[in-house]
Amino acid sequence: MKKRSILTIMLSVVLIFTAVGCGSSKKSDTIKIYDGQFAEMQLIHRMVKLLVEDQTDLKVEILDEMAPVNSFKELADGNSDLMNSYDGTLLTTYLGLDPSDVPDDMTLYDYANEQGSKEYGVHLLGKLGLNNTYAIGVPESVADKYKLETISDLAKVADQLVFGAEHDFFTEEGSAKFNPFSEFYGLNFKEAKQLDITLKYSAVQSGAIDVTVVYATDGLNRQAQLKILKDDQHYFPEYNGALLVRDDFFEKYKDAAPNLDEILDQLTGLFTDEIMTELSYQVDVEARTADEVAKEFLTEQGLLK
Repeated sequence: MKKRSILTIMLSVVLIFTAVGCGSSKKSDTIKIYDGQFAEMQLIHRMVKLLVEDQTDLKVEILDEMAPVNSFKELADGNSDLMNSYDGTLLTTYLGLDPSDVPDDMTLYDYANEQGSKEYGVHLLGKLGLNNTYAIGVPESVADKYKLETISDLAKVADQLVFGAEHDFFTEEGSAKFNPFSEFYGLNFKEAKQLDITLKYSAVQSGAIDVTVVYATDGLNRQAQLKILKDDQHYFPEYNGALLVRDDFFEKYKDAAPNLDEILDQLTGLFTDEIMTELSYQVDVEARTADEVAKEFLTEQGLLK
């Protein structure tokens, strides 16, 4: 009986390790992505899923939505494989650096990639073509009235206008905030209001504020009929969209998808700010699903079989 018990235990252990091994094998054939909180990130993630599952035997699992900082932590820790991100976000938010830290002989994108790989073992793939940086928006009616084309144009009429933005834009953390921005462009607004981010666009549409800060490719900019003023003195850093992956990403999936890099590279340069604004608008305003919009766009581009 004793021998039989020992054999039973040994067999159980073997079966457990076999099961674990099988489970690991399955996991290695599934790319994991924590979903983003905004339409743009959700659209890009679904395009990755569509392309990969259409052109390889890999599966892509899109997990629950997660704040970008938490999603990055999961990626750096090896609990996920990929996320939509931006070179400016990698540099300033995840690496805690500033655009002024970028060497003169390097671009922000290249420097962020170098430091991201060095510090966390991650890097950005090719630029998607969009620059979702901070932008200054005014209603079309205000732009027409004061003949506004650039942020510098605001300096002459700022004392007649009310600026409003979410609380975060008024903090002292980071350089891309209200006080250093206003000082840089010499803007002395009639009033500056701190708003809940959910009320910002309604405040613009109701006329409660005349000027606000937005993300360049947000579909709600179009709904609010905002004119995006040109950052003519290049105050805000670039936020070039790109897929952020672990350095071992392609090595991990090379057996199942040896051409995975080429498949994902189909997204490189595919977008413009205008294209992404339109796609985000369809999700945020027209209430279409990110899955539907992503598939329609890739089909129109001839990228799905």
